[in-house]
Amino acid sequence: MGYRENFNKYESIYKEDTTIFELYVHNKKISGNKVTLELNGVENLVGSFYIDSSEELNKLDKELKYGVKVRVLGNLNKPSNNTIPNNFNYKDYLKYKGIYYTLNIDNIEVIDNNTNFIYSIKNYMNERITKIDNTGYMKAFVLGDKSLIDSTIYNNYQKIGVTHLFALSGMHVGLLSGIILFILRKLKDKYKYLILDFLLIIYGFIVGFPSSIKRCILFFILNSINKVFKINLSPLKILILVIVILIINDYRIIFDVGFRYSIATVSGIILANNYISDESKIRSSFKLSMVAFLFSLPISLSNFYEVNLLSIFYNMIFVPFVSLLVYPLSLLTFILPVLSPLFSMAINILETAGSFLSKIDILNIYLSLNTLEIMIIYLLLFCAFCKKHKKILILIPVIIIIDILSPYFDNHGYIYFFDIGQGDSSLVISPNRKDIILIDTGGIVNYGSSSNDYMVSDGIITFLKSKGIKSIDLLILSHGDADHAKETENILKEINIKNIKINPGNIGYYEQKALDLIKGRDYTPQNLSLNYLNYKDYNDENANSLLTTIKIYNTSILSFGDATKEAEEDIIRKYNLKNIDIAKISHHGSKTSSSQKYLSIINPKIAVISSGRNNRFKHPNQETIDNLNSLNIKYLNTQDSGTIEFIINKNNVTYNEYKP
Repeated sequence: MGYRENFNKYESIYKEDTTIFELYVHNKKISGNKVTLELNGVENLVGSFYIDSSEELNKLDKELKYGVKVRVLGNLNKPSNNTIPNNFNYKDYLKYKGIYYTLNIDNIEVIDNNTNFIYSIKNYMNERITKIDNTGYMKAFVLGDKSLIDSTIYNNYQKIGVTHLFALSGMHVGLLSGIILFILRKLKDKYKYLILDFLLIIYGFIVGFPSSIKRCILFFILNSINKVFKINLSPLKILILVIVILIINDYRIIFDVGFRYSIATVSGIILANNYISDESKIRSSFKLSMVAFLFSLPISLSNFYEVNLLSIFYNMIFVPFVSLLVYPLSLLTFILPVLSPLFSMAINILETAGSFLSKIDILNIYLSLNTLEIMIIYLLLFCAFCKKHKKILILIPVIIIIDILSPYFDNHGYIYFFDIGQGDSSLVISPNRKDIILIDTGGIVNYGSSSNDYMVSDGIITFLKSKGIKSIDLLILSHGDADHAKETENILKEINIKNIKINPGNIGYYEQKALDLIKGRDYTPQNLSLNYLNYKDYNDENANSLLTTIKIYNTSILSFGDATKEAEEDIIRKYNLKNIDIAKISHHGSKTSSSQKYLSIINPKIAVISSGRNNRFKHPNQETIDNLNSLNIKYLNTQDSGTIEFIINKNNVTYNEYKP
């Protein structure tokens, strides 16, 4: 997920060694003990810092109001590309918002409390919302900030395809406009639409003008002009005019996923208006939901790699429930907090339904579409609803089925060494996708974190979805340390794991947890060779790492977890492990592993080191690097290479790097 387009290099006004900044707080988000600020100035920045106590958090929340001017001390950093393929590209995301640096904040102080009219309103609204129950939902519906909705609950909504209901869009603006027009119904059209347009613009400034809001507010304004002055433009022509104006104003908006979603679904509803219209409200609701689903399908699969076919039916329930009850109730509760119990009741129903339905995943599709397929699907949709050739829609599921089946005809083998920071996780896919094996899951121990924190395996899950992988045949946990085994439970929330293999030593906490969750124990590979070499208990977690050899075609792969020099030398005495093709260097390149003798015997054509940038252990150790260099062994380090992909066929092996 992310954007790959390159534009002319931007020359920032900041020098990289700049450390003092005076900016305005535009937005703020809190996740666990991390505070992230969007800071506006001549050039915008995103800054972050960590807090130590709830008292500090409360103090900051009161001082760092929207729109206050602050003096910040910190260090600039250039954002990185995504280093796991098909994941969100934060660097490009910031670039298309006009942000070219992130800022590690060491100190921040408010130097001017005076805020403009818009920020004063937003601060008042924010303070009022924080005093009401279900603050996360109130912020989402009123201010367009979803960050406080619990990530597990939000993930349930994502699985059933209804997250669009929690992002400010045409539905919300339409309902808000309807309320305003009802209040102003006795005024002449030109006055009530003038007031409506003014209030919508104010509201747009308050919520920060996300792309979908830009689109629908501009559409409402142009539509009101169209009505008042009787210009008689069709909705489609107004939409085209909106698109042109927004792109001329800022071409970067075309790279915004929210903008593309908004344009695609609205275009579809307009183009298919005659088809949607039906005397039966149920049939009309179904057709509307299906059209919105079809027109958003290419964007969902090309960005998030997941759709739920049942979302067509779920939206028939959730859209009216949210639009006619929950959203209006959020506005009423904001005005009259005494209604908070009713709002809480509605939210409980919403969360319960989302949790229950998210468990029905039989019709979930994991898939990635390429640009050509996206263009073909939209061409088919245009022909179906504009040219009234409905039967042509059958080609869309044909394209999807071909995409789902095509990996099973791919005779290449693949190995991915994921860049997950200071930890290990690698994926093996045998030819024709006969075997899918995950070796370790990665993981870090967080202290004082919240359920909204990003987990290191989230990137792996996104990658698996992009490859259409719903199930893993075998999980191998080399040993029980957190940086190798902690993320099993998180992966299982999205991806089925059929079997598990652990080392023969003592069972640790994370290993036991994985054993409790995964029932399968025996797995026989179908299209690769897999062997475990352990035969001795060292009474040490690292030394007891599961030692694994894999062979795809004529290519041999060695993975030794965090095995020590003692374990490595015992193994090379017992087994013939000469001339290995790909070797994963033990223990992230620590000096406790990979002796010169061991490396000289296995003599890998290429070695891989999995280690985190700026890790506190200073892995890989210089001794290990010297050993590799002295033997002229080429090596790749995930710190520099990002995720490393090996593509194996009968005759050769090639590799790709996904650098930061």
